[in-house]
Amino acid sequence: MKNVKRKKHDKDNVLHLWGGRFEQEPAEVADRFANSLKADRRLALYDIKGSLAQARGLLNAGILAPGEYSSVQKGLHRIETEFRAGRFVADPADEDIHTALEKRLHAIIGDTAYKLHTGRSRNDQVVTAFRLYQIDEIKAIIAGLLDVQSALHVLAIRHIGVPMPGFTHLQHAQPVLLSHHLLAYTEMFNRDIERLFHAYYATSVMPLGSGALAGTPYDIDRETLSGPLGFRDISMNSIDAVSDRDFAVDVVYALSTLMMHFSRLSEELVLWSTDEFGFVSLPDAFTTGSSIMPQKKNPDVIELTRGRTGRVYGSLISLLTMMKGLPLSYNRDMQEDKPAVFDALDTVKAVLDVWSQLLRHITVNTGKLHESLSHGNLLATDIADYLTRGGMPFRKAHALTGRIVLYAIKKGVDVSSLSYDELKAFSPLFRPDIVHALDIKASINSRVVTGATAEKQVKTSIKKLEKKISHYRGILGRL
Repeated sequence: MKNVKRKKHDKDNVLHLWGGRFEQEPAEVADRFANSLKADRRLALYDIKGSLAQARGLLNAGILAPGEYSSVQKGLHRIETEFRAGRFVADPADEDIHTALEKRLHAIIGDTAYKLHTGRSRNDQVVTAFRLYQIDEIKAIIAGLLDVQSALHVLAIRHIGVPMPGFTHLQHAQPVLLSHHLLAYTEMFNRDIERLFHAYYATSVMPLGSGALAGTPYDIDRETLSGPLGFRDISMNSIDAVSDRDFAVDVVYALSTLMMHFSRLSEELVLWSTDEFGFVSLPDAFTTGSSIMPQKKNPDVIELTRGRTGRVYGSLISLLTMMKGLPLSYNRDMQEDKPAVFDALDTVKAVLDVWSQLLRHITVNTGKLHESLSHGNLLATDIADYLTRGGMPFRKAHALTGRIVLYAIKKGVDVSSLSYDELKAFSPLFRPDIVHALDIKASINSRVVTGATAEKQVKTSIKKLEKKISHYRGILGRL
């Protein structure tokens, strides 16, 4: 093998926590390849938290004497202080943050530090820290998404009576309230929040005490350790505990669906802010210009949201592909779980930060919305419904209304502008009141079933959204 340098083995050098069985240290190129210190550094405080629990378990099991426990505890708290103050410096040769922390603890308290790993494997140590980290991140994302919900809630209240064209296939379909359209996204985000809570509960299971895969022979009471760590349950199978990454898949799936919803919202706002639509104006602070065209106002932040959806999808595919062929129990492939999850979480948190502010500064161009209601034959279905209420079977009413629409198109007008005499020529079921029926607000307010676009129902939905947000914030506060 060319250009492969191996470090000389030193029996007294604890460069690797597993080095006793080997006569040589790994090749430098292999060391660099396997090193995860840069990626998993963010788990440091959570590893310390797990180590404090491990120390309590060893104290209760009689493995650590009270003085030793106190020494470990003080040492870990000192490292925590160093880390929070930015004074903790890991050796680049440390293969991960867990190694770096143990080496630092040894430097502070001596060989007692090596007792801390009694009955613990990095397999259960790492996944414990990973779960603790993910729990906090999920709560932060739910809180950020609730801020976005609140911004949409404000926007919906502000424009409660503003009508707009509803679309199917990106074609004018039926009139709806703008608030009703905005609330469609709050429903999507409600489902996202529920998925995130599910991911939280799936994550909040403590694997500590599972050892490498078979459990620990020491009398450690796992139940008493789980509560102080903030876990709601403990794992029931030590093999599954160290090889389970469903909780990581769950959160990235939830984030992928969330980003899909943001991407749909992004696409609509990109379209709505064009000259062709002109429904909204985006705030200058969230747009950019062109390096060559002075008139441009580009929706870059929104477009980047749409683009970064693919990054989160990539994290999900990475996790699923990594896990699909792994035999039980732990395999080193699983080290790749954290970069995928970290990137997905970071991406979504950045999106939530920007959107909770962006939505509060969007300007709705009500004049343009009103103008768009005058074409596209939005009230065609209302004509068919009118005929149906007069006794005509709906399929026949649908066909007849189609002929009326064709007549209006050939005449170059919208069906809503046809006179009573013109409509009566198509059917004697038309009465003079049809002119009053062909009204945008009348059409909207006729749709009074639960969840429909009538202003009364939209106001009810807004109140329900307020309760939902309050309910979710309450759950979050109790976690």
